[in-house]
Amino acid sequence: MQKIFVAVIGCGPAGLMAAETLARAGFNVHCFDAMPSVGRKFLMAGKSGLNLSHAETLENFLQRYGDARPRLEAAIRAFPPDDLRAWAAGLGIATFVGSSGRIFPEGMKAAPLLRAWRARLRELGVRFHMRHRWQGWQGEQLLFDTPEGKCSFNAAAVLLALGGASWSKLGSDGAWAQTLAEEAILLAPFRPANCGFDVDWSDHFRARCAGFPVKTVSAACAGFPPRRGDFVITEHGIEGSLIYALSAPLRDAIERDGVAKLTLDLLPDVAQEGLNAELSRPRGRDSFANHLRRRAGLTGVKTQLLHECLPPEVLRDAAQLATHIKHLELPIQRPRPLDEALSTAGGVSFSALNESLMLQQIPGVFCAGEMLDWEAPTGGYLLTACLATGRAAGMGVVGWLCQVPGSAGVPAGGFKIFRAEPNPPAGTPALPETANLADP
Repeated sequence: MQKIFVAVIGCGPAGLMAAETLARAGFNVHCFDAMPSVGRKFLMAGKSGLNLSHAETLENFLQRYGDARPRLEAAIRAFPPDDLRAWAAGLGIATFVGSSGRIFPEGMKAAPLLRAWRARLRELGVRFHMRHRWQGWQGEQLLFDTPEGKCSFNAAAVLLALGGASWSKLGSDGAWAQTLAEEAILLAPFRPANCGFDVDWSDHFRARCAGFPVKTVSAACAGFPPRRGDFVITEHGIEGSLIYALSAPLRDAIERDGVAKLTLDLLPDVAQEGLNAELSRPRGRDSFANHLRRRAGLTGVKTQLLHECLPPEVLRDAAQLATHIKHLELPIQRPRPLDEALSTAGGVSFSALNESLMLQQIPGVFCAGEMLDWEAPTGGYLLTACLATGRAAGMGVVGWLCQVPGSAGVPAGGFKIFRAEPNPPAGTPALPETANLADP
């Protein structure tokens, strides 16, 4: 019996997980990607320590997805962080929980996991076609640009896992959105997520402080609950884990009001009343900087931030100064450019999909991963949802093919499959055994 040819387009985490799901179900899976190798953004994300997921309770975990929770919950409950850890262990990659609750692979790197995963997929019969940039459809066929020219293939089902619109040099350029828009698929505009922001620093402050971290502060904005952490002063503004956690409300406030205010508590472990008392002590011969260091423990870039944001008369008033140390307002002008963001919001609207993640207007075409319209903070939430939706969309393909009229036969995975035409059908190039297959 001819196995059904299923095309997975996009070889990031969502696409690879979909390919594994489909191959385990007994389908003939071919993966296509525009880049020379698989998982390029995945490797870059793991360069400083691959954060796979988070070990908090599942209820708290799901809350991190905000408004997108109802659309992602079923997929994540079917592949929660514990299952992700078990999956990694099956690849020979042990994981551990860090002090922050984040889950990492032993060794902290992405490359060993990706190598093991790629080997498993090849053992399952998955074939990779690199440097194949999807150009949409030509009639019923999938059309690709390759270094050798255009080519097209038929597939019984297609799973798109094309990523978002940031880090274009690694393959996530969002160019697919125009193709789907031409098919009248409902898309939400791309917006930066987990991104830095521009602040109009003075030249003096920029020269002295760009590149320096601001450690152990609390930050809040636009009614969003305060978060503790660190961030970094950049030449253009601010970035870092604390800023990424607040990027959605900051971005939304800028879109709504034209500007956002980030409220910083520079001394989150010091009570306002005690700080007032300490700063009210006579300065004597101490300089302003020494007075802040001795009485409040403020040094370096935190002191420079006060000079940058407050007029001299406020700095000289102990009560006002104490208030601003606990509630320092930093005006935020705009997000950094989309391509610099760690991830993006926007993409395929969930209203364009059925519960199996299939496009309602194009039966047999499924979507997964960051190309869907959702966002989440860093901390393992992005990767977990990509893997979970890849698995869910893969299962959606399996279920849909089981119901195709004329289905017959049951492969090793136990699922009925449609008796497809020879793969690929007459009139299309034969899938090469070795050509166009780069070692990913």
